[in-house]
Amino acid sequence: MKIQYLGTAAAEGFPGMFCCCETCEKARKAGGKNIRTRSQAIIDDLLLIDFPADTYMHTLLHNIPLQNIEHCIVTHAHSDHFYAADLEMRRIGFATLSHETPLHIYGGQAVFCQASEDLCANKCQHENRVIPHIIRPFQSFNVLEYTITALPADHDPKASSLVYIIQKDGQSILYAHDTGLFDDAVWRFLEEKKIRFDFVSLDCTAGLLKGWTSGHLGLDTCMIFRDRLRAVGAIDDRTLLCLNHFSHNCLATYDELLPVATEHEFDVSYDGKIITI
Repeated sequence: MKIQYLGTAAAEGFPGMFCCCETCEKARKAGGKNIRTRSQAIIDDLLLIDFPADTYMHTLLHNIPLQNIEHCIVTHAHSDHFYAADLEMRRIGFATLSHETPLHIYGGQAVFCQASEDLCANKCQHENRVIPHIIRPFQSFNVLEYTITALPADHDPKASSLVYIIQKDGQSILYAHDTGLFDDAVWRFLEEKKIRFDFVSLDCTAGLLKGWTSGHLGLDTCMIFRDRLRAVGAIDDRTLLCLNHFSHNCLATYDELLPVATEHEFDVSYDGKIITI
């Protein structure tokens, strides 16, 4: 499988949209991999993960024919991960499609409600160009050639927060954003299912800030998360580990974080980064 990071920042972007803190100013000056847009990824150019307000820009920058994407899994209903208003742009009159295959949106209750309400408000629910689906924690479902399993995230419960296991052809990815340390039920599930991950993408919103265990993680608590994954047999020395989803408050630009993360067995994402497993 191939995963491409399209956006790697938290809600405010990096540098922050209105921010002039020291870290944001360093990112603006350095440019390149230090500039991060809102969180989004794509698997094998087919399976979209999240639908933020930056989706349109991502499709232009990375030459993604969004009209051909048929499936999008959504982690939760915060606007930096799910900007439902842009679903209207797929309606008749806004988009000419080469084929009438719908875009399927998969997410928790809050994602389903936001999508349904937006489609209804714009009178395009009957067009069947966007179809939302409710996904429950610990539910597995099939999309194209992928088996996807949703796990409950340690994040805002009102946003129906999920993380995802994505499996295909004997390979497994854990995409874990936004989340703190998992609940015990999730660790038990991973141990019982005996899933070994080839690639793990971990929330590192807090960067070099210490002690973040709930809602989001930092580098220090990503190490705790990594060690717990190893303890339940979910990763080994062959597993690729990558940090993602950074706030500008994290005290480090990409250039500053990479050497520190590398010392602890982690790679660091940047917008456009491609990893093949």
